[in-house]
Amino acid sequence: MTTVIFPLALIALDLGAAAIYLINKDIRKGIYWLAAAVLNVTVTF
Repeated sequence: MTTVIFPLALIALDLGAAAIYLINKDIRKGIYWLAAAVLNVTVTF
C-alpha cells in the first residue's frame, strides 16, 4: 500500500488543478489536468 501513496497524491493534485481551472472557465487547462489524472490512474493501476 505504501507504493501507491505518491501516485494517489499526484492524482489528487491533478484533479484539484483541473477543478480550479474548470471553475475559472479555462476549459483547455481543465481538460489537460483531467487527462493527466486519467493517465496517472491508468499507469498506476
